[in-house]
Amino acid sequence: MENIVHIEAATERYRRTKQQRAEIEHRQRTGATRVVATGDQVEARVRRLARSGAVTPEAILRAVPEGDHVARSTLLERIIADTNDLQAVNFLSRGARAARTVGRIAADVRGRRIPTGTGFLVAPALLLTNNHVLPDETAADGAVLELNCEDGIDHEAGRVALYRLGPGTLFLTDEELDYTLVAVSPGPGGLPGDEFGWNRLVHQQGKAVIGEWLNIVGHPQGRLKEVALRNNGLVNELDHFLHYSTDTEPGNSGSPVFNDQWEVVALHHSGIPKTDAKGNWLKPDGTRWRPSDGDGAVHWIANEGVRVSALLSHLFGRPLTPAQRSVLDGLGPQAVPAGVQPVGPAVPAPTVTGPSVTGPAERAGVTIVAGLRARRPALAGDTHLVFLHGRGQLGRDPLRLRAGWAAGLAAGLGARGLSPVDAADVWFPFYAGELQRGVDGREALADPSTASLYEDLVFEAAERAGMPAGLAAPGMPAGLAAPGLPGGLAVPTEEGLLDSVVNRLHRPLSWLANRSGLDEALIAAVFADVAAYLDRPVVRDRVLDAVLGCLPPDGRMVLVSHSLGTVVAMDLLTRLPGTIAVDTLVTAGSPLGMDAVYKRLLAGGPHRPDRVATWVNAWCPADAVAIGCPLQGAWGSDVLDVVTDNAKDRAHSIAEYLSDARVARAVADGAAVR
Repeated sequence: MENIVHIEAATERYRRTKQQRAEIEHRQRTGATRVVATGDQVEARVRRLARSGAVTPEAILRAVPEGDHVARSTLLERIIADTNDLQAVNFLSRGARAARTVGRIAADVRGRRIPTGTGFLVAPALLLTNNHVLPDETAADGAVLELNCEDGIDHEAGRVALYRLGPGTLFLTDEELDYTLVAVSPGPGGLPGDEFGWNRLVHQQGKAVIGEWLNIVGHPQGRLKEVALRNNGLVNELDHFLHYSTDTEPGNSGSPVFNDQWEVVALHHSGIPKTDAKGNWLKPDGTRWRPSDGDGAVHWIANEGVRVSALLSHLFGRPLTPAQRSVLDGLGPQAVPAGVQPVGPAVPAPTVTGPSVTGPAERAGVTIVAGLRARRPALAGDTHLVFLHGRGQLGRDPLRLRAGWAAGLAAGLGARGLSPVDAADVWFPFYAGELQRGVDGREALADPSTASLYEDLVFEAAERAGMPAGLAAPGMPAGLAAPGLPGGLAVPTEEGLLDSVVNRLHRPLSWLANRSGLDEALIAAVFADVAAYLDRPVVRDRVLDAVLGCLPPDGRMVLVSHSLGTVVAMDLLTRLPGTIAVDTLVTAGSPLGMDAVYKRLLAGGPHRPDRVATWVNAWCPADAVAIGCPLQGAWGSDVLDVVTDNAKDRAHSIAEYLSDARVARAVADGAAVR
C-alpha cells in the first residue's frame, strides 16, 4: 500500500477541487476540443511542441476549418489536440528509449531483494523516486536499483543490471512533496546513465495542458516493467500537483509521468480512492473497503503526481552545500528555475592529495582549477592519455567529469573485451574558468566581430543541415514555430530569453534542433563559445595556456577531444613542445568541418597536423555540432571518420562517442579502426 499519509492528502486535494473539475468537464463538453488551458498555457504548449518538431503543417491544416475564421486561442487548442491524437511511428521507439531509464527499487534484506517502488534516472548517476519509497539515507543505503527488469521483444527475460545507491554522495528528500533524489554508484560498466540513458527534467512551462494524454512507465506491485498508455488524461493542474486518470497500482510509486513527447511532467506518488460522505474508502461495488480486503479491492478513481516544475523549484530553493550543488548541476541547465544561477557559487576545487590538481586560483568568486594530472601513463608502452573537454563545464567537478569520460570509454573497451582505463591515470586539463573569465555568451555576442562569426557558424550549420534559404530570409519574424509553420502562426519568444542576435537566428537554430534532437539552447551556446574562442585572441591564449599547463612534459600521447575541445586541440598541436609525440588524435562531436571554423584556426585552414600519426574523427549524424562531418572532404583522406549511433537525445554526449567499440579501441592502443 502506498503511504497512507500521502493518499489521504491527495484525496483531500481531489475533494477540494471538485468544482474546478466540474467546470473543466463542462468546457470540454461544450468546447471545440478537450484542451482546457489559459491563453499563456496554450501559447507555451504550442511553442514547446513546435520546438520538438511535433507540430507539422498537416496538423495545422487539420486544425483550420475550411472557409471559416477561427480565433487564435481555439486554433492553438486544436493544434494541441490534433498533435495528441496522431503520433508518428517513432513515438514507440522514443517511448522504449525513455522506458530504459526506469528501474525497480528493491530493499536488500539479508541478500533477498524485496521490491519497494519505482525510480528513474534524471542524470547519468542520479535517481528520482518518492520520499515514501526512500525516506532516509539508511533506507537508500540498503536499497538497490534494478534496471532492465522487463521482457524482451520476443518475451525473453532481460539481463537485470544492479546498481547500489550512493546516499553519501547526494541524498535530498522532502516529505510534503514526496520526492527523493539520490546518487547512484557506478556498476561494472560505469554509470547507469551511460548504458540506459536518463531523462532531462525541464522547469519551463508548456509540457502539458489539461485534456492531453499522459503515459506512465513503472513496476506495479513490483512486477516486470509495464506501461500505461491512453485513457490517461490530465484532468486538473494544481500549484504543486497534477491529477490524472492513469491506471496505476501500488508499487508504481516513483514512476515518471510522461507527455507524448516523452518529457517527464510529474513524479507519480499516490492513487486517489473513491470515498463515501464520511471519507471511507470504497470498493468498486460501492461497499466500504477495509485493509483486510487488500489493495486490489480499492476503487481508485484518479492519481496524483508531483509537478516537475514544483519539484525543481523546491530542489534548487533549499539550502545546499557546494558539494550538493555541484552534483545537482548534473541535472542540466534546463532544470534550473529562472532567477537561479545555473552554476552554484564558490564551488571549491576538489580536495586531492599530492600533485593531482594543478593551479587552483580564485577569480570572480569561483575557484578555477587548471586540471587533473595523471597518476601514471594509462596506455601500453608508457603512452599518456589526455581528455580535452568542451564548453559549459565551469563549476563542475573535474574529478566527476573525468570519471564520466572514463566510464564511457570503459563501455567501449568492454565491447572489445579490453580492460578499462583507470580514470586516475588520465590527464584532464580543465580550461572552463579561462574560457568563461570575463566572457559569457551574451557579452561575447555584444561584440560585433564575435556576433558576426557566430551568425556565420549558425547559418552554415543550418544550411549544411538542409535548411531552405527562404526560411532564414532577412526580416522574417523570429518565432518558435517548427519549419513549415505559416508565419502568421509564429509564437513570440519569451522576453529576455535570448538576446537580439539569437532571436535573429532562431529559425536556423530551431531547424538544427528539430533535426538533431538536441536542445536549441545547447546548440546556440556551443556555437557562441566557439565564436568567442576563435574571435578573441586573449580568450584563445588563456585557454591554450591552461591546457599546456596540465600535460605530460614528454613522451607519447593519445589526445581525445570533444566539441569545442576539438578546436582547442587543433590549435594546441601548433604549440606542443617537441618532446611530446602524438600517436593518436580523437575528435568527437567536432565542428572542424565548417568553413567558418577551420579558416580561423592557428594553422590557417584544414591542414592535417603532421605530428599526429593517426586521426580518428567520431561523429553522429544526429549531432548538430558535428554538422560539418565527415571531415575527409575538407581535411583529406588520412582522417578516419567513424559514424556512431548515439542515442538521439544524447547525440553530442562524449560518453556516447567513447562507448563505440571502434573509437574505444583506437584510444586504447592507437591502432587503426577495425
